Amino acid sequence: MSERFDVVVVGGGVMGCATAYFLMSEPGFAGTVAVVERDPSYRTASSALSASSIRQQFSTPANIALSRFGLEFIRDANRHLSVDGDPVDLGLREPGYLYLATPAGVGVLEANHAVQRACDVDVALLAPDELAARFPWLSTQGIALGSLGLSGEGWFDGYSLMQAFRRKAKDLGATFIAGEAAAMTLEGGRVTAVTLADGRRLDCGTVVNAAGPRARSVAAMAGVELPVSARKRCVFVFDCREELPGCPLVIDPSGVWFRPEGRQFICGAPPPEERDPDTLDLTVEHDLFDEILWPALAERVPAFEAIKVTNAWAGHYEYNDVDQNAVIGPHPQIPNLLFANGFSGHGLQHAAGVGRGLAEWITCGAWRSIDLSPFAYERLREGRPLVENCVI
Repeated sequence: MSERFDVVVVGGGVMGCATAYFLMSEPGFAGTVAVVERDPSYRTASSALSASSIRQQFSTPANIALSRFGLEFIRDANRHLSVDGDPVDLGLREPGYLYLATPAGVGVLEANHAVQRACDVDVALLAPDELAARFPWLSTQGIALGSLGLSGEGWFDGYSLMQAFRRKAKDLGATFIAGEAAAMTLEGGRVTAVTLADGRRLDCGTVVNAAGPRARSVAAMAGVELPVSARKRCVFVFDCREELPGCPLVIDPSGVWFRPEGRQFICGAPPPEERDPDTLDLTVEHDLFDEILWPALAERVPAFEAIKVTNAWAGHYEYNDVDQNAVIGPHPQIPNLLFANGFSGHGLQHAAGVGRGLAEWITCGAWRSIDLSPFAYERLREGRPLVENCVI
């Protein structure tokens, strides 16, 4: 059985749903869109298991631009994504991000700050005494400098954002197909069809790889090497008896991060390199909390010496092994194969900007609103990494 769509999006998480929404909203696009999602329950979707935060403190100007658009879109999500008058409330809160640095990390923090200020990010560098005055619950032992986002940073309901994109895209006419991409047909240097595991064939004009942790295997269907791994990240929920007034999302020099979540807190950290394989397993590794997170938490916030873990989950980072930055846009030899992959932990906050950009590219063959050319696949092939220093 064969069907034809102008655009087939492989992956129905937030990136695929955003792309479908922006295509169906694009005035110059009059085609058909199919979104293929292997798990419509989204039980293990990265979009459902993310900590769902948004920041402008990046070291790459293009990432800052994506965050700024994403923030404005989330702030006004009800206007963009409401269907039949049903309200869209993404629970956005903007207490900021706080990056902490030891003396060894001051140079990187200052260099990042220069990039951010050049992009007009509302961010301040704070000395240890300024940090202690603003956040009396914070220990500044070993800290030489902090970078605090004063506005435009925080967290939101990422799962609701994905579902709102999906619902609105369907309302605008996009077709959502429950199935798993199994193969691609190439003719004359272009993808002409995507075949699903159940045998269905989707003839197409353009394919978008938005397959999240399976992005590498989807690219391989077209004979393309994509250095994107599925890295497991565990998130722990804990209670603290003391309040931490004004607590932002804090990134400790150890790599441990934490932030409030209602009356509790959530936290996480990258595991040691030897425990960070490319894997689709999502089993929570509880020993990471006792061995890595709790010691760092208790050192940074004395009130965290007496805390209780109440819940935990694991989700995937779609991790670009080369430079921890996204791969966005067309393949140089297969121009109708587009990537939206490898966001390395900041896909949810950038989904709106990437979806809009891909819709513009598909419609008119150019980046119009935000120049996404720094994320081009060519940089990987040509050995020109676009390194992002601010990866959490």
